[in-house]
Parts: sequence; C-alpha cells; structure tokens
Amino acid sequence: MSPTGGGRDIRRLAAHAQPPLDGPPFHEWVLPDGTLWMQFHRTTAGYLLRFPGLADFTVSFSGRDVTAIPVPGVSPQTIDHLYLNQVLPLALSRQCKLVFHASAVEVGGGAVAFMGASGKGKSTLAASFATNGRRFLTDDGLMVEARNGGHQVMPSHPSIRLWLDSKAALIAPDTPTAPALEFTSKSRFLAGDRIAFCDSPRPLRRVYFLGDGSAPAITFQPMKPSEALVELVKHSFLLDIEERAMLAAHFDELSALAGQPNYFRLDYPRRYEELAAVRGAIIEHASQDNDTP
Repeated sequence: MSPTGGGRDIRRLAAHAQPPLDGPPFHEWVLPDGTLWMQFHRTTAGYLLRFPGLADFTVSFSGRDVTAIPVPGVSPQTIDHLYLNQVLPLALSRQCKLVFHASAVEVGGGAVAFMGASGKGKSTLAASFATNGRRFLTDDGLMVEARNGGHQVMPSHPSIRLWLDSKAALIAPDTPTAPALEFTSKSRFLAGDRIAFCDSPRPLRRVYFLGDGSAPAITFQPMKPSEALVELVKHSFLLDIEERAMLAAHFDELSALAGQPNYFRLDYPRRYEELAAVRGAIIEHASQDNDTP
C-alpha cells in the first residue's frame, strides 16, 4: 500500500526541532486519554502533518510526495511507523483511494474486514486468525479498490501490532519482532512461519463492525446499506475533511461500497479463551455464500 510502489519511498530530511507554525491547525487527532496525537495544517504546497515531539510530514496536494522531518533523537523505525500507519493512508486519500481503520483476513478466498474504534479488537482478531493458519491482509490501514464490478482489499505491510496482553495470549516467544518504538508499549510482530500473511488482493466478502464486548455470546446483526455507509464514513482515513469536491467524491465511492458486500455488527465476549469459537463463528458466517470455508 504505497503511492510510490515501495511503501517506504519517502524523502527524509535531517532532524531538527519543530518550529512554530502560522495559524492554528484545521483539524486534530486526539487519543482516547486526551493526548494530542496529530495536527493537520495547510501549506502553499499541500499539507503539514505534525506529531508533537516526534516528527513533521509534508504531503503534496496530489498525495504522491511525502517528506519526513524527525525531531532530534527520534528513531528511523518510529518515522517508518508513523508513515506507514498514519501518513500513508492519509496521502492515499488524496489520490482518491478508500482507506479505513480496519484489519482484514482471508476466508474462503475472499477478504473479511473488521472495523471499529481503537481498542475494539481489530488487531487481536487479525492476529488470532494469522497465528492459526488464516492469512491476514492488513492490521490497520485497509485499502479497498473497485474492480470488476466489486471491491478488492489490497495487502498492506506484513506485520501486526499488539498490546502486551494480546502478545502474551497469541504470539509464540520466537516470533520475529520489529524494533521497539519510543512512544508506545505495543510490539510489532513480523509475518512469517508464525504469522500467516496474504500478499495478494482478495475480493471483499464481509465487513464486521466490532462492538464493545458487552454481548454475553457471539452475535451477528445484519446492517442496512445506509447504516453501513455511516460507519464507513466514521472509519475512513481522509486528509482534508473540509475540501468539498474531495468529500463529495469520497462519499460517492463510499455509497457504492456500502451497496456491495454484506455488513454486520459483530460482538462477542472479550476473553482470549473465546477466540477459537469467535474465529469458527466468523468463518462459518462469512462462508455461507461461498463454496469453501
């Protein structure tokens, strides 16, 4: 998933302190605990995305040119992470690509996607499938392309990020990991023999919007296209939320997507010992209109 074909082909400038910027940001991302995560600014050449204390990224209007300016002391691995998981999906939205906060796995030759807010279990579900022989396509930053009258999920970078409890429950001790990052206790685990990865596009078959874990049992609730559209809007990466022409085009594409696959609300008890049953229920549910599970 890259505007330049390699996923890491960004221009990197020498590290320096973040200078003051003219005017307030037009948008901000704030973490659930209230911490400011990212600020969105417009420039004469495009956009500047600021991660306070970590890095600035400039993105051209086309979304095809990205430059990273790290704060002194920030590792190259952190810059890679911010680019792949935050900046690249936003840059792709400037290229009229549909990118969502979602994970996806392969079931029956198709892709099953899991969407939800941070902490709802998207990565844990993807890791649960991938460590049990069902290949994952993306941990987050799910890109969907319209093809042949349907939509396909494009594979992302082959790694999964997990909190310590999910790591302890799902990941074998000798699984290869990426270097640790300065700003998070999450670990990134690399695909390979222990974590199965699908490196080819797969047709989108199902989208499950994850609940809060309050359900006493595994539940699937069908959704109308209008309900799915609202959720797709909420979980979209979109760099400029105020540009009307881009918003109109984005909405049209989301409307077409909402009319294609089957959408369901999925909830289940958030206990690791339940994951095998959850996987089985999802595979059975997602395969009902396929010849093979």
